[in-house]
Amino acid sequence: MKQTTHPPRHHPGADRKGSANAAPLPPRSASPRRRPSSQQWAAWAFLAPVTLYLGLFYAYPLYRNLDLSLRNYTVRSFVQGDAPFTGLANYRTIFDDPTFAPALVHTIVFTTVCLFFQYAIGLALAVFFNQHFRLSATLRALFLVPWLLPLIVSASTWSWMLNSDSGLVNAVLSAVGADPVNWLTSPSWSLTSVIIANIWIGVPFNLVVLYSGLQSIPGSLYEAAALDGASAWRRFRSITFPLLRPVSAITLLLGLVYTLKVFDIIWIMTKGGPADSSTTFATWSYRLGFGNLLPAFGPGAAVGNLLVVAALVFGLVYLRVQRRQAPA
Repeated sequence: MKQTTHPPRHHPGADRKGSANAAPLPPRSASPRRRPSSQQWAAWAFLAPVTLYLGLFYAYPLYRNLDLSLRNYTVRSFVQGDAPFTGLANYRTIFDDPTFAPALVHTIVFTTVCLFFQYAIGLALAVFFNQHFRLSATLRALFLVPWLLPLIVSASTWSWMLNSDSGLVNAVLSAVGADPVNWLTSPSWSLTSVIIANIWIGVPFNLVVLYSGLQSIPGSLYEAAALDGASAWRRFRSITFPLLRPVSAITLLLGLVYTLKVFDIIWIMTKGGPADSSTTFATWSYRLGFGNLLPAFGPGAAVGNLLVVAALVFGLVYLRVQRRQAPA
């Protein structure tokens, strides 16, 4: 008979006993602190000038403007720095001012109309110059002249052209038998005059940015659409405009921020008048702070902060829209 051998039985107590007799593991030694590498030091060195610049020329002025709007500053207290804290009194002052409502309406109308026509004319010119015909580069360079000129030169030129007595525009109107228009001295036309001048100045910027966006659209898409029998308008509506949407968004955002703060053109041409007919928040803020014998620094800073908040809100809306459109 074969003898069957059985494996030795496993006793749980033996494992516990053996584990108890096993030598304890040595404690883990604390890992030494990592010292900043040369790449990290280099990164901080590159960030330091930008951080210093943003702090000195953006953060500190915004803080000072906010402090101005929350205190009762006079000329003496502005120099000595002992202005009393008034909270939101300056904001209540500008909200109760009869100039607030007209300035708000003028700011909205001025910004909206300028943005629409600057973008529409700039896009039309960009599509036109994208055809790469002869003298295209030369004409495109000539369209940049209004953008390159100093604003004081552009505003002075438009003031002369729209002068009621000796302006070029009224001379042309008289030549065709039309009545002259008081462009700069009539409350009905002053806002229209500064809008026309600002559109003329802002079109080249839209042209340059949108033209660069058109260069990134593959030409094969237009060739395929043409082979399918798509008309020029259909190619623009189905190819150009959708693919140009990211560039259009940043163009409109930058144009919005620039147009909200336009001051030079309006002040040189009309000074916000006559009778506040072309006053915007930018000109009103300047007039409160520096345009009177007794400057109101606090209310002027409060009006400026309203412009900052408006630009910030639109910037946040743009970032939110971009995140939604970004591919997952």
